[in-house]
Amino acid sequence: MDLSIQYTFLPHTDAEASLAFYRDVLGFELRNDVGYDGMRWLTLGAAEQGNSVVLYPPNADPGITDDEQRTIAEMMAKGTFASIVLATADVDAAFDRVQASGAEVAQEPIDQPYGVRDCAFRDPAGNMVRIQQPN
Repeated sequence: MDLSIQYTFLPHTDAEASLAFYRDVLGFELRNDVGYDGMRWLTLGAAEQGNSVVLYPPNADPGITDDEQRTIAEMMAKGTFASIVLATADVDAAFDRVQASGAEVAQEPIDQPYGVRDCAFRDPAGNMVRIQQPN
């Protein structure tokens, strides 16, 4: 079987702030910007790669109850609802660039015992964004 990741989904609470973070800070290209019924979906990805991150409004699913929406909002505020792990050849340079943007630092670069050097930030919606470099 030949599988690859096409899309991964992360919720957003402010489309413009998320677009600025993923496009202007991380350097992803905007591939699609779709508005519907007062909501907005943004598809972004690294220029040289085919996979994409879709930033979506967490309340877009009509099957989610009000209680579930409150739980999702609480988890997003704590940074425990969604995450993504990115890779780079120079995690320290990536850290400096993202930190300079004013993004919330969750972890400065450190060497992990499982063979990577990594750091972590929270995006404007509270999602955990880890950036790793193989040791």
